[in-house]
Amino acid sequence: MSAALPRSYLFVPGNRPERFEKARAAGADAVILDLEDAVQPDEKPAARAAVLAAADAARPAWVRINSSDTRWFADDIAALAGHPGIAGVVLPKAETQEHIAAVLAHAHAALSVLPIVETARGFANLAALCAASRVSRIVFGTLDFQIDLGIDGDGEELHLFRSQIVLASRLAGIGAPVDGVSTTITDADAIEAEARRGRRFGFGGKLCIHPKQIEAVHRAYAWSDAEQAWAARVLEAVAASHGAAVAVDGKMVDLPVILKARRIVGQS
Repeated sequence: MSAALPRSYLFVPGNRPERFEKARAAGADAVILDLEDAVQPDEKPAARAAVLAAADAARPAWVRINSSDTRWFADDIAALAGHPGIAGVVLPKAETQEHIAAVLAHAHAALSVLPIVETARGFANLAALCAASRVSRIVFGTLDFQIDLGIDGDGEELHLFRSQIVLASRLAGIGAPVDGVSTTITDADAIEAEARRGRRFGFGGKLCIHPKQIEAVHRAYAWSDAEQAWAARVLEAVAASHGAAVAVDGKMVDLPVILKARRIVGQS
């Protein structure tokens, strides 16, 4: 796992400052202080103030601000984007490069942006979002995306969209995207299965809405003992072959197989 590419992003409500340290200690690779869905309209200003009070340059945090079509957007970016304690802005309902540029107009030099693609328009402008300045990776907001498009289901119904997000990210040279949340909290097997599905599609991480989801997500994004053993067998067989053709477990080993084995054992 690369520190620059978290496997897990844990949301914590911005109006619950007593939970901030608990969230940081929960084991997620990154914590997102949330000013959007988790906060009721009348609590938005107080939540912003709480996030600002907790912002620490020694431990920069991610913040999900309110979307550009809300009355809180301008105040959120003006207050937060330039603060050295904010590592990055998670931008909901990102649809255009102009939305990202509005954030960056207030940003400090190190601030990153994670656009959430959760509308048809955002998906249609996927290449432009991936190419925008300081975008480190794309987040797929699966729940809102389903609502916007009238899709009923998070399985094969979203296969096309997941594949296209991975492809656009790769073409833009940014990090592997982040998959949406699992609504189940206590079914670890289901959470791991959903995270593994995202990984198979080429995603590099997943949003979490509860600390209980983190371990399952991390398991999904770790190489299993069987995968590591297979990689070791492949590399041992290649080394022993001295350039000759070789098979492992009844299957021919070619360059893509070797590259995958090296990735699993951490050689590349």
